[in-house]
Amino acid sequence: MIKKYTCQNGLRIVHEEIPTVRSVAIGIWIGTGSRNEGIEINGISHFLEHMFFKGTKTRNAREIAEAFDSIGGQVNAFTSKEYTCYYAKVLDNHAQFALDTLADMFFNSTFVEDELIKEKNVVYEEIKMYEDTPDDIVHDLLSKAIYENHPLGYPILGKEETLETFTGQTLKQYMHDMYTPDQVVISVAGNVKDSFIQQIESLFGSYSGGNKTRTENIPTFHKSHLVRKKETEQAHLCLGFEGLPIGHSDIYDLIVLNNILGGSMSSRLFQEVREQRGLAYSVFSYHSSFKDTGLVTIYAGTGAKQLNQLFETVESTLDSLKRTGVTSKEVQNCKEQLKGNLMLSLESTNSRMSRNGKNELLLGKHRSLDDIVEEIDNVTIDNVNRLSQKIFTSKFSVALVSPDGKLPKNLI
Repeated sequence: MIKKYTCQNGLRIVHEEIPTVRSVAIGIWIGTGSRNEGIEINGISHFLEHMFFKGTKTRNAREIAEAFDSIGGQVNAFTSKEYTCYYAKVLDNHAQFALDTLADMFFNSTFVEDELIKEKNVVYEEIKMYEDTPDDIVHDLLSKAIYENHPLGYPILGKEETLETFTGQTLKQYMHDMYTPDQVVISVAGNVKDSFIQQIESLFGSYSGGNKTRTENIPTFHKSHLVRKKETEQAHLCLGFEGLPIGHSDIYDLIVLNNILGGSMSSRLFQEVREQRGLAYSVFSYHSSFKDTGLVTIYAGTGAKQLNQLFETVESTLDSLKRTGVTSKEVQNCKEQLKGNLMLSLESTNSRMSRNGKNELLLGKHRSLDDIVEEIDNVTIDNVNRLSQKIFTSKFSVALVSPDGKLPKNLI
């Protein structure tokens, strides 16, 4: 059973006790990411995440790492477009220690100059590593093509020129403005009692933050194309269609549709592009949901000389999907796969912590397992086909990373 508690300062705590396990997962979820950055500070959410591990008033970077290694625990963090998360997974008898250490990182990180310089170099290398991965670059290129100058089109890692400007004061000001209690959720799942909520509240329940007004413009989907010339062995192609925002009533219909199109080895794209024609090793589709919009992406990598044929195959697959519709077997198989994945994920305390944290932060509500299964079972062939007609239109954007940097005429 998931329990929710709101502290006096507005910070929310969600707790799911699982007495049959011996682990505890704790996550601090903050409702800010690259979407909340201005172009002049692009990358600050991700850089701040890095700096939380570089030392506090009582621990240096090595001691933070050793703190979790010494108890056989795990600690990590990640940044997305719309949120940042710091989390730990430990044995249940070390839950208090993990909470205290995360709180120390959250409240007492020092952001000293020496560590700032070193970590900027680390992130520079991360950006370079990313630049060496064209099948990653093309997805950011697609976001830029679709959202243009809206922050959803900004790269999460930022750029070297913006990172160079960050100081300890810059980071502290961003935390003051964006890490406000009303934008923070602490999610706990595992073998801990309700009394653990009081421990969380004693550490996090009384701090205050800034009162900066958040202004988030609703993004507009643009039909566009962007191409990057890069010395690669393959041409990397992404097509982007407008999807659904998080929490939309048709979200499970879209999940089923995406799975049928390119979400598994039995999907139409995989079977047609790879198995039948041998045009690509990697081909798939996925759906990204944001607060007020969504994106359905199709990706494939192939030899530059086969790019035209690849696109024609993807186009004919989409045409067939819209013309003939999905089959009852495809829908039923996808429903069972979704339910199976859901059940299996519940065996992990980390997965439960993540699910509860995101649901509280982004939706402000939690649905029971029975409710979710019912929603999946309610997906119909008619709804899936209706969505297919609505989403896969001529309004799509294209991103391409290729050796010659030329977009074939049939893609424009």
